[in-house]
Amino acid sequence: MWKGQKVSVVLPAFNEEGNIGKAAADFLALGLVDEVLVVDNNSTDATAERARAAGARVVTETKQGYGNAIRRGLREAGGELIAVCEPDGTFSADDMPKLLSYIGEFDMVLGSRTSRELLTRGANMGLFLKWGNWAVAKLLEFLFNGPSLTDVGCTYRMIHKEALAKIQDKFRVGASHFSPEMMLTAISSGLRVVEIPLHYGPRIGESKITGDPKKAFILGMRMIWLILCRRFLG
Repeated sequence: MWKGQKVSVVLPAFNEEGNIGKAAADFLALGLVDEVLVVDNNSTDATAERARAAGARVVTETKQGYGNAIRRGLREAGGELIAVCEPDGTFSADDMPKLLSYIGEFDMVLGSRTSRELLTRGANMGLFLKWGNWAVAKLLEFLFNGPSLTDVGCTYRMIHKEALAKIQDKFRVGASHFSPEMMLTAISSGLRVVEIPLHYGPRIGESKITGDPKKAFILGMRMIWLILCRRFLG
């Protein structure tokens, strides 16, 4: 609970048994989070069992893809304040107070992984990913007259449920490039959005996308295409 508002955390999960229990437990241990909702996206391991054992509520989303999992979690979450985060160890539950401290003044708070001082040794944020995310974020910022943006791919963020209700029906992306769709939809809909720096560390387990430069490049191209299409084709 934060200032009388229930807080939910949505964790999308596909074969994340290695860290899902710790991720859920870390958020619940803060004393600020009322609900951890794990969206099991067709895992073939013990992800769901370990999430429940840690105190999380688990729902299953059969449509494969990061965007589909997050959209399901946003629909299911019961809190007035809803955070989404990766459960793979890259993000820290300890950054939750940062998001909460800004959400009172804004409709949505975005995280950024591009601050060198907050990168942990071993984090997958080399020059290609850092400057690629920065460049696409600046493209989005420029085309949609947005706030200062430095990281189009950071998936740790928070939104008011009332603000989410204004944009939720506009989501279309079910794959990994849902992150910029949520950003540009919020900005183009007139929501108050701010970006803040967060800690970023090494991943537990194998990355589905950014661990492979080719997949990361293709994802970046999809993000750019999405941004251009939404800006010029509507």
